[in-house]
Amino acid sequence: MRVVIAEDLALLREGLIRIFQANGFEVVDAVDNGPSLIRALTTHRPDVAIVDVRLPPTFTDEGLRAVIDVRKRIPGLPVVVLSQYVEQLYARELISDRAGAVGYLLKDRVMAVGQFVANVRQVAAGSTVMDPDVVGALLTHRSADPRLLELTPREHEVLSLMAQGRTNAAIAGRMFVSEKTVSKHSYNIFTKLGLEPSEDDNRRILAVLAYLEG
Repeated sequence: MRVVIAEDLALLREGLIRIFQANGFEVVDAVDNGPSLIRALTTHRPDVAIVDVRLPPTFTDEGLRAVIDVRKRIPGLPVVVLSQYVEQLYARELISDRAGAVGYLLKDRVMAVGQFVANVRQVAAGSTVMDPDVVGALLTHRSADPRLLELTPREHEVLSLMAQGRTNAAIAGRMFVSEKTVSKHSYNIFTKLGLEPSEDDNRRILAVLAYLEG
């Protein structure tokens, strides 16, 4: 699997290179700024890109804006944003095309290399993986919507876990309830949000995230 890495901190960039090489990835390029990232993505068209939000030359949102621009030219290019920050505006824009193959993970919450690599593989396969804090930020953004206010606390919890890419079985295990209970909560969520229920995990995640970013 071919990967492009965009990270301006040299030690972290080298660490990511070693992690991916040790796990069977081919690192086709590793860059430290926005313009180089755009060139790397359009030239190599990797299976997945790992991108920091804040890159030179602006150190603001250069990385996110770069991948959003490239995904307009290469729809569905798999991207994992790995950052210390939740940039709500660009996170919503990144998922707004509903193409999937998007991850948004926070550096200080990556606790296990194995799980991180597994998340990257999920995104490369077309899934959506979101850190709970990113989901929480999107939920906060939509908190004034009357339909969202109709959700019960348990439905909010299910929605957050669902948007992280968890299956009903995984949600049930996390909440210590049955899968039947999770299915009931999920049905109620979709009904209240005016979304068509779907058994396709990635499609339902994208539908919820698209609603939250709207």
